[in-house]
Amino acid sequence: MKKILFLLSFHLVLFTCFSQILKAPEVKEGDGPYTQLIIRGVTLINGTGAPPAGPVDIVIENNRIVQIQTVGSPGLPINQNRRPALKQGGKELNCEGMYAMPGFIDMHGHIGGTAQGTPAEYVFKLWMAHGITTIRDPSAGNGLDWVLEHKRKSAANTITAPRIFAYTAFGQGNRGPISNAEQARNWVRENAKKGADGIKFFGASPEVMDAAVRENKALGLRSTAHHAQTDVARWNVLNSARAGMTSMEHWYGLPEALFTNKTIQDYPADYNYNNEQHRFEEAGKLWKQAAAPYSEHWNKVMNELISLDFTLDPTFNIYEANRDLHRARRAEWHEDYTLPSLWKFYEPSYQSHGSYWHQWGTEQEVEWKNNYRLWMTFINEYKNRGGRVTAGSDNGFIYQTYGFGYIRELELLREAGFHPLEVIRSATLYGAQALGMDKELGSVEVGKLADLVIVNANPLKNLQVLYGTGAIELTKDNKIIRSGGVQFTIKDGIVYDAKKLLADVKKIVDEQKAKTGWKLKQPGIE
Repeated sequence: MKKILFLLSFHLVLFTCFSQILKAPEVKEGDGPYTQLIIRGVTLINGTGAPPAGPVDIVIENNRIVQIQTVGSPGLPINQNRRPALKQGGKELNCEGMYAMPGFIDMHGHIGGTAQGTPAEYVFKLWMAHGITTIRDPSAGNGLDWVLEHKRKSAANTITAPRIFAYTAFGQGNRGPISNAEQARNWVRENAKKGADGIKFFGASPEVMDAAVRENKALGLRSTAHHAQTDVARWNVLNSARAGMTSMEHWYGLPEALFTNKTIQDYPADYNYNNEQHRFEEAGKLWKQAAAPYSEHWNKVMNELISLDFTLDPTFNIYEANRDLHRARRAEWHEDYTLPSLWKFYEPSYQSHGSYWHQWGTEQEVEWKNNYRLWMTFINEYKNRGGRVTAGSDNGFIYQTYGFGYIRELELLREAGFHPLEVIRSATLYGAQALGMDKELGSVEVGKLADLVIVNANPLKNLQVLYGTGAIELTKDNKIIRSGGVQFTIKDGIVYDAKKLLADVKKIVDEQKAKTGWKLKQPGIE
């Protein structure tokens, strides 16, 4: 009976959450913009790849950066004579000892959904609390009209949310299947008229893919693809790049382009794509079927993709549970910041996407650990040869919670071999370039929009200080403390208290817990 009552109350809360998804609250929560805002005494990591410099004062007028002034030398008192003057009505933000970076760009940010029971406010505030000021929503999961409405509200700053770029899933809203080139071009034109920023593809016939990608590019829009196994044997990453696609998500379609002794993945005879354990377990064996690192074919594919200015958005974090399920499942933020409905979605299930832990253990994790080594080798070398690699999270699946999963993505880029400055550049400037917005976003430079993230610890020493929960440190007097956690997120010159945003998220989680009587438990353990 207790289980029945729990399920009834749980589903009632889910219904409430579903209605909230359509209602990102319009309230004024940040401070500003100001006629003048001066960020005083901060150390700047500007996102271009330049080393840190400081102390500097950053002057913002309304929503633009107008001056970056060096005001002294490290370890010495600030030179007051060099400081920009505060104008009447201006605002000062004392950030001495802190670090400033460009606002982060999440290139794979789904805005929740009914399956997960995640209100938009919950998702937006987790992103903003982690310094994410821009997201690309690939496939407009809540519907293009909904995403465009919230894009407008975000641009007007009537909601607390990152900037939004809406990429419609190819064929979304079409009355029937798109089966030829003319139908593909017509859909692409209609999608552009509706105001979409681009398209996310999953696969189709070569005729349809070629026509759609080329038409989309001719219209000045951008595109990406999750090259699903259902179509990758006839259209892989090289086909997409040659047709003019902007970027790829995850890794699907890339090992297939690297095959030398086969044309199709080595599927077991009983494989069924709709069985997600089959799908993800066999995916963990895919990279070892590709050409060896630095071999002739491996180099040839990489160099061609770079020559085509093709962007890789690996989303390492979203598959990390595959190589260490216990770690992902017991991440310390789940208890306070993962909604009960989202936790329920993560658990093993034959129905929920990405909940494929039907029988997952040592053998699967070892395969995935080896998979990551080969995958990361390609991504790191791609960056080394001048290719563009961005940071995307794809959170809300596979035990990766919004915001926290994005910071984990930065850690995994570091594991792949990126210098911390290269990690920050991928998370900022390179994302802006892939969106075609690098004249406005992606670096802290005079003339650009005032999107910044400020943290009271050095992220280059430890990227974990960017987590909302911060990083554990031991003081000289043997006390355990938490350092970091983003202090301020600035978007369009508006200053948000990141820790308050996290407190708001915790309140949303606590309210759902109270209504359901939910407590975090491990599956199969009473």
